[in-house]
Amino acid sequence: MPAGPGIPDGLVIPAGELVERFSRSPGPGGQSVNTTDSRVELEYDVAGSAALTDTQRERLLRRLPTSVVRVVASEHRSQHRNRVAARERLAELLRESLAPPPPQRRATKPTRGSKERRLDAKKQRGRTKSLRGRVEDS
Repeated sequence: MPAGPGIPDGLVIPAGELVERFSRSPGPGGQSVNTTDSRVELEYDVAGSAALTDTQRERLLRRLPTSVVRVVASEHRSQHRNRVAARERLAELLRESLAPPPPQRRATKPTRGSKERRLDAKKQRGRTKSLRGRVEDS
């Protein structure tokens, strides 16, 4: 994965840490759909990975439901395209989980000028509405 939030130097996961399984896909494929193993299931063990730093591993284990990440791809007819799709999905999932949390919002008070503008607008609106009443003859 290229460098980004939570991954300052990028991340390379060795192929030996990824477990791929292939099975028959229920998706598109025409006549050969029942004979080819085009569905790809990709597993990655976060707890046992040597590619992650300790802080990255802790952040992933805290944010992911389990320590083994499982991604399934079966939307393409070819096994190769499903393998690529599964790896991209895994990379996106890890990238989102490794991103640092957004900074806390700091509460601010409205400025005096904004309060005055708001009250002036309310007074003007009230004057406009008061002019909508019945016209009295004098």
